[in-house]
Parts: sequence; structure tokens; C-alpha cells
Amino acid sequence: MKHIQWFPGHMTKAMRMMEESVPLADGVIYMLDARCPASSFNPKLLKLTGAKPVLYVLNKSDLADERADNLMKMLGANAIKLNAANANSKRDILGAMNKLVAEKRQRNLEKGYNKIFRFMVVGVPNTGKSTVINLLAGSKRTVTGDKAGVTRGKQWIRLGDFELLDTPGTMPPAFENQKLALHLAYVGSINDDILDLDDIALELLGELYGKYPKRLEERYGITGGTKLEMLDAVCKKRGFVLRGGEYDYERAERAVIDDFRKGRLGRITLDCPEDMSGLI
Repeated sequence: MKHIQWFPGHMTKAMRMMEESVPLADGVIYMLDARCPASSFNPKLLKLTGAKPVLYVLNKSDLADERADNLMKMLGANAIKLNAANANSKRDILGAMNKLVAEKRQRNLEKGYNKIFRFMVVGVPNTGKSTVINLLAGSKRTVTGDKAGVTRGKQWIRLGDFELLDTPGTMPPAFENQKLALHLAYVGSINDDILDLDDIALELLGELYGKYPKRLEERYGITGGTKLEMLDAVCKKRGFVLRGGEYDYERAERAVIDDFRKGRLGRITLDCPEDMSGLI
């Protein structure tokens, strides 16, 4: 399989911009994908933010199962999971943000002034940084999308007692662990245009069969076999057949990836505790 690597030029610029903005921030909201918290954890972002307090947000928790809870516990007390697309999540993240700055706010009040606290919102692409800011704002204040790399510039946004900096999604310059890179490809954090979707779909089928075999059987009638035989089963089940009786593998591959991303295969968590070990 082709080695996965994606670090376009604008990400280098984004890292410099974030480095310049760190002194202005009082804390960091680190967005992670609840389906793959370890895979979406970029240690370079944490190193960049230094000693600033960090709130870890495992977003898209409606698409992850209970395995994500164990991974969240490894991140410590300042970690929450939510679905930023759900308006009811606003209270949870505001509560966590207030908790993170409570002591500092109290000290400021005792000195006679009320400071506006600033948070940088960071994470790899497509983890929901802009979505969570729009959730807190109660309106569309930033550009969002389901394609990696939507946010490019720096945007400080005032939200009541806080100001948030929406930053561009930034990948590690090198993917040392290709298993974790694959997980990012599955969830859409890597631009599909640079990926070989043949490989991605086959690897996804293989991994899901190892972890969630009943889901594949229920959705596609898959009961085993090689990865290619599993893709054949998808074609048969969904009627992806070309003129002459040949299977339409391209449609089947896109269907598998889309079914996973949209939650049609059920709630799935790809990472395990071993993947998170050593990252924090």
C-alpha cells in the first residue's frame, strides 16, 4: 500500500501563526475525533502550546462507542466528549472551559478586574474546530465543511466571557505510524484527493472485519474472506454491477467509506489504549 503523507505548504504557515499566537492565549481547546483520539492527536501541537492549560474535546462522540471512554480517561480530568453539531453540547463545553480558568478568574476578581480569557482551538483537519466555535457563538461565525483543510486563516472570535482563535487544521510533518495515518484517512482528516481510495476502502474493510464483524455482515452480507472478496460482497449486496457483469469497485469503495463516515455502520472506535500510550 502507498505510504500516506500529507503536509501541504499552508500547514507550515499555520504552525508559525499558532506559535506567534500562543503568548496571547490563556488556554487551549484541543479537538480530537472520538472515533480515533490517538490518531487525531498531533504531539507537535501540544509541544507548541507549552505550559498552557489544555481542554481535550473528543468530538463526534455520537459516532464512537464506549471504547472512546477508556481513551478519554487516559487524557486526564480535563477531557470531555461531545457532538458539536448538537446544540445541547454548548453547556458541556462552556462548563469545562469555565472550570479550566476558574482559579485564575477568581484571583483576577479578587484584584478587582474581570479578564476576557482567550483560548486557541487546535487540532488536525476535520475534527470540528469551526463547528465547536459556531456552537458556542450560537450562529455561523466561521467556515465549516466535511472536507479536510477548510480553515486557512487566523480568526479571533468574541463569545461572551471568552475569545476563541480558530486555527487551521495541522498534521504532523511525518506520519511515523501508518496505522494511525490510515485512521485519519478513514474519518476524512486527510484530503481524499491525495489518497488511493482503492487501498483505503480495502484496509477499512479489513480493520472493521477484525473489530466489528457483525456490522459488516448486517450491512453487506460479509462473513469472511480476503479484503477483495469482502468488496465483492459489497458489490453484490448493493447491486454495484457494470454492463457485462463486472463489479463496480469504485462505487463500492466510496459506499464503504461514506457508510463509515456517516455512521451507517453503527458507532465505531478505531483506536485502542495502546495507540494513546506515549502520546501525552
